[in-house]
Amino acid sequence: MSKMKTAKHPFRFPFKTNYGRFSEDGRSYIITRPDTPRPWVNVISTGPYGAVISQTGSGYSWLHHASLNRLTRWDQDMIRDEAGRYLYIRDEQSGRFWSASWQPTKTSYEFYECVHGVGYSIITMQKDGIRSEWMIFVPEGEPLEVWRVRIRNVSKKTRKLSLWSYMEWNLGEAPDWHREFHKLFIETSFHDADKVILAKKRLSPLKNEKGEHWNKTWEYTAWHAVNLPVTAACGDKQAFLGNYGSKSSPAALQKGAYVGPTTHRWDDGIASLQVPVTLKPGEERTSLWTLGAATSEKVALNLAKKYQNFSHVEKAWHQTEILWDKLLGSPVVETPDAAFNVMTNVWLKYQAMSARFFGRTAYYQTGGAYGFRDQLQDSQVFLPVRPDLTLRQIRLHCAHQFASGRVFHWWHPLSEEGAPSRYSDDLLWLPFVVLNYLKETVNYSALLEKVPYHPGPENIRLTEPIYRHCVRAIDNVLNRFSERGLPLIGTGDWNDGLSATGRDEKGESVWMGHFLYGVLMDWSRLMESLMSQGVISKSEDHRRKRYLQRAARLKKTINRLAWDGRWYSRATCDDGTVLGSRQCRDGKIFLNAQTWALMNGIVDSPQRKRSILSSLQKHLYGPHGSLLLYPAYRTPDSRIGYLTRYAPGTRENGGIYMHAAVWAIQMECAISRPQWAWELYRRLCPVYRGMDPERYVCEPYVTPGNVDGPDSPTPGRGGWTWYTGSAAWLFRISTEWMMGIRPDWDGLRIRPCIPKEWNGFRTVRRFRGAEYRIRVLRDKTLRGDRQEILFDGKKIVGDLLPSTPGKQHDVVVLIPES
Repeated sequence: MSKMKTAKHPFRFPFKTNYGRFSEDGRSYIITRPDTPRPWVNVISTGPYGAVISQTGSGYSWLHHASLNRLTRWDQDMIRDEAGRYLYIRDEQSGRFWSASWQPTKTSYEFYECVHGVGYSIITMQKDGIRSEWMIFVPEGEPLEVWRVRIRNVSKKTRKLSLWSYMEWNLGEAPDWHREFHKLFIETSFHDADKVILAKKRLSPLKNEKGEHWNKTWEYTAWHAVNLPVTAACGDKQAFLGNYGSKSSPAALQKGAYVGPTTHRWDDGIASLQVPVTLKPGEERTSLWTLGAATSEKVALNLAKKYQNFSHVEKAWHQTEILWDKLLGSPVVETPDAAFNVMTNVWLKYQAMSARFFGRTAYYQTGGAYGFRDQLQDSQVFLPVRPDLTLRQIRLHCAHQFASGRVFHWWHPLSEEGAPSRYSDDLLWLPFVVLNYLKETVNYSALLEKVPYHPGPENIRLTEPIYRHCVRAIDNVLNRFSERGLPLIGTGDWNDGLSATGRDEKGESVWMGHFLYGVLMDWSRLMESLMSQGVISKSEDHRRKRYLQRAARLKKTINRLAWDGRWYSRATCDDGTVLGSRQCRDGKIFLNAQTWALMNGIVDSPQRKRSILSSLQKHLYGPHGSLLLYPAYRTPDSRIGYLTRYAPGTRENGGIYMHAAVWAIQMECAISRPQWAWELYRRLCPVYRGMDPERYVCEPYVTPGNVDGPDSPTPGRGGWTWYTGSAAWLFRISTEWMMGIRPDWDGLRIRPCIPKEWNGFRTVRRFRGAEYRIRVLRDKTLRGDRQEILFDGKKIVGDLLPSTPGKQHDVVVLIPES
């Protein structure tokens, strides 16, 4: 039995570039120069409030919804990145000024550092002997952000300074494309005694109680406050920037005073506070600033006052740290690969939770809505640590399902307006996620919880248990089949870009057949267990048998109609055109049609399996991950949809679409090819890709939504970071498939699929009230795929761990030498 070789600290590793590095504990990324190839941001949210800040200091803030209820204005411009809320520093003796972040003045500096951490960002800058440290965090459960600003005089003379904040009010729907219209409804006021600027808006983007647009007051009062005495305040953009002025050189900073009237009504509304600070040599001064929005002026003023107190801020920060410690606390992994450790322990979970789940926004997609399939899948990231949050999300999505079984493709919180889905797969993710929730918890009573359906345009009022919601979704899919016996694709399946493929309800989805087959088999197994325990009536057995019959028939039909000789085709258009065929000029082979066929047991012969794997390696496994399809569509095809209109080699049109690329890793684990699984992981892992920042361009600590493929002029370039479902999926695949610690109906199953470079790993996994301390070690006496498990020192048969709530167990898994 060999000992596992690991680093002394599970996070310590040498990954460093000209732009930055990870901290030693892996919980922050330290950017050492502001001119990164693209904005490198942090999305800070625990719901309902959130803030995004880039390494330049730019970004935006919101409450509940980043597009319908944006507090501050921001422009999506990845090249300039010069919109946000800023803080300026002015030397009152020399008249020189600069910003506390690189933007918007882009001044030279003596020192610059931006730390993006779990739940906070800190920008530290030194200029002209003045060192500033600007920290932003969002207190748990509060509708605000806190700025803790430290100014230190590192020069040898007394310095008379002033601090100036600046932000432009948005207060509602963003972007407010018709600013000359929207500004006429914004009213600001300054409360000198409270050191607070308030902002209100007489117009909301939401309908009023009569269903009328543009006839409702914005329901909040926004504020910006500081805890130090204020020299002056400004609510007018022109008074700060000056006529034809700029944020890089505002007239107010040039003059040392706001220029012209600082009226607070109906002008181009901003918030700016001027605060005097005098520092002796070596002296440091800390100020507290807040930005937020509340349901009334009274609540806003109370919150502003509360967070002008250092003890309240320290307590809030401590509570926020505790929250993130708990959310990221399980599982904790220690493997020989430091990049795998830091992504699995910290950044994949943080990205999925903060950006995709709580915030639902990021720089590349400001979003704010709930996607039916999107946030359901994302909620699975909570299963090992807070499965109650997954169940809460299941309930929410059940409430946005119609009695027919169909669902919204997306809907907006606040307005509750949405788009009824004609996508074939949306509704099926409900039973899929419920199955995974139950494998984690065996909380079968959750299936009996009653949730109302959305009444929909037919105004059908009906409430049923979650079990019935899932069954209605499955039955609806089973009723939408083509005459040939394949699922209809509608206006797309998982791939939204196949938007025209089945608009006339004739086009078919082969991938949907793979997906449905897996759900039918798993749901039938669940039904058998539920009937044996009396959770559902035995009369449901006819449905179970029907599901199994339909699954068997579907598998045969796919293998008869969709096998193209070397791989499975992807879909058919309304006119019968086959997509993903060797006969196609473009889009000959699609990734998902192969990976899901292997994962879900559709492939019916060893020869076909070998052919698929050979084809994947030849056509789709590229140097930066698995391509979604190959070759890219060179010309738009109106029969297929907007996928073909992307530039060749980008996003779904021949790029590495990360959501699908990580499924390829799961597939390789499912068929026990650990070296290929590891190779695909390394090719797309942000930490490794980030070692070539000029090519990769995006953040090395979160997954991108896409990476350019070989048909792009910039292969390997990443984009669409943070707001991607790949983070939650890569976390699950890393822990459940590569490490092989997978919840199953009867307990926790362990079947590691690790590369030969690893001689083991350690992890702690909480499961059904027990804690499992797991060590995986190589044993040279074992051969083939044989493994042995010692459970609390005793050898057990099989790969299933006994489940004993309230206990702590030591587990040793012995696997063959590589």
